[in-house]
Order: sequence, then structure tokens, then C-alpha cells
Amino acid sequence: MESQIDLQVQVSKNCLEDTQYILQVGSDADSSSVAESVFRLDSWLANQLANLSRSRIQKLITQGCVQINDQICSVKDTKVKLGDRIHVTIPEAEPPKTQAENIPLDILYEDDSLLIVNKPAGLVVHPAAGHETGTLVNALLAHCPLSEIGGVQRPGIVHRLDKDTTGAIAIAKTDQAHQHLQAQLKAKTACREYLGVVYGSPKTDSGSVDAPIGRHPVDRKKMAVVAEASGRPAVTHWRVKERLGNYTLLHFQLETGRTHQIRVHSTHIGHPIVGDPVYSSRHSVGVNLTGQALHAWRLRLQHPVSGELIEAIAPPPPAFVTLLEVLRHRC
Repeated sequence: MESQIDLQVQVSKNCLEDTQYILQVGSDADSSSVAESVFRLDSWLANQLANLSRSRIQKLITQGCVQINDQICSVKDTKVKLGDRIHVTIPEAEPPKTQAENIPLDILYEDDSLLIVNKPAGLVVHPAAGHETGTLVNALLAHCPLSEIGGVQRPGIVHRLDKDTTGAIAIAKTDQAHQHLQAQLKAKTACREYLGVVYGSPKTDSGSVDAPIGRHPVDRKKMAVVAEASGRPAVTHWRVKERLGNYTLLHFQLETGRTHQIRVHSTHIGHPIVGDPVYSSRHSVGVNLTGQALHAWRLRLQHPVSGELIEAIAPPPPAFVTLLEVLRHRC
């Protein structure tokens, strides 16, 4: 059994300083068997630091960026035991300046502080490994000034949508707007509503999923419902909008905003999103989908300056509409 009993994290505003993680191997249990337990260093760190992949952790170890009890350790399979203090340093790495690109935007709302766009499938929100160009941020930089709070790779980005999830996403043009919008998300006063087509037909017409989400214990590229100590709180509310034989159109409302939250929670209750390449292995429905049939349909929030209620509704993309038409025809 293992648990984290001491964790201090120092993260700079723009990620241009070293990030420090200080952890201690610990356990709530008090027995000789637990006290004698040892854990492989890279595996233990991967369980504790869900935001880092195991391969990234192994690279940090071999680069000499990990210390055990103030001694540098460069061997990834080193054993750690109860009471060991682990210090991880992620070296400073200033990302390249993101370039503006002339990519069309489907604008739902815009003023001097706020921009809401209807993101298409296949468009990554911000630059990352493997997606340095052609992102929503590249398009935004060519369109307007953006808040600098997100740093050089995520300017203006307050919340995210997965690459193949379509729909409404809010962008902050100023730092004031960014802070105000983030506060609304934290206070759960902003309303994010989605439409999704799932496999199967739920037994009830509505429900809520209250289950923590964390990194998948085996596949580090996936998220999963995990034990409370290993994940972050996640709550999704859902209700049936239309039953379509062996499929159902669901309305989702987020209370929290974890990575892949709706996709993970819908799979958890036995109704994965149609077309999801990561969380569903079900058969094709005969419609050419670029990814999961999940659409951020409506976004309601308080304007960061005027305080008025802003509501943006994003029309579903043609592929989503076609999917519904095909399923209705089959019923």
C-alpha cells in the first residue's frame, strides 16, 4: 500500500521557471509488512504525479533531475521505501513563440474582452508535442489580442475541448477577463452543456455521475474513474433528450471540468460516446465521424466586465446532424 503524505508544488505563472515537486513515500497503515514495502521509483512517481507520463518521469530520472533523500538518483528502477523523500525538478524550458496562422474561425460572440467560437472537429486547442501549429491558438493570434495568463502556448485559453469534440469555447482577450472567467469556472457558476450520442439506452431518464477521474493505471494516455485518493473530484449531470433504438441522444452538464470527463463518465455508466476512438470499441454506425459524437452545445456565463449573462449556442456540425438523421431513420 502506498500514499502521498507530503506534496509541495511550485509552478510559475508562465512555466518559465523550474517546477519543483517534493514528495514523501508514506502510508496510513502502521504495520511491519507495510514498513518493509519498497516501490520502484518511476512507478511510484507515475502514480503520484498524474500530470506526467511514465516515460517523461523516466527521462527526468536519467537526466539527474530526481533526488532521493537529497542524493541524485539516475536509475529509473531504483527502489524507494517508506519515509524516503523524493525531490523532482522539471528544468526550465521556454516554449517557442506561437505563430499566428490564418485559420478560419466560426465566431459565436465577440467584444473587446471576450470571444466565443464554435470549434470544429480535428482542431487542437493549443500547441503541444506533435501539434506545434494549426491549433486554435494559432488561429486566435491572427484574429485578436489575447490574455497572457496562459503563457506563450496557451494565451487566452480558459477551458479546453478535446481535439475531436466540437462546439462552444470561451477565449479571454484580456487578463482581467481571463481571471474573471476562471473564477466562474472554479465557483461553478458558468454553465457548460453538451450533446452526445451514446451506445445503448439508459434505464432512467436522468442521472448524475459523481466519480473521481485520474490517469489510467495502465494506459497513461487515457483517463479513468479511479479511487478518490488517486484522482480529482468529477461530477457530470445527464438527461435523455431522445431515445434512438440502441442509441441515445444525451444532454450533459458539467459541474467540474476534468480531462475527458464526459467521455470517461459516460463509459463508466456503460454508455460510451459513439465514435470515441479511445474509450469505445463498439462497431461503426455507418456515418463518417472524425471522432466522438460529442458537441459543446451551449455556454452560459457572466460577462467579465458588464456582468450581464452571455449565452452562446453552437449549432452541431453536419456529421453530428447526419448521425441523428440516420439513427432516426432506423428506428
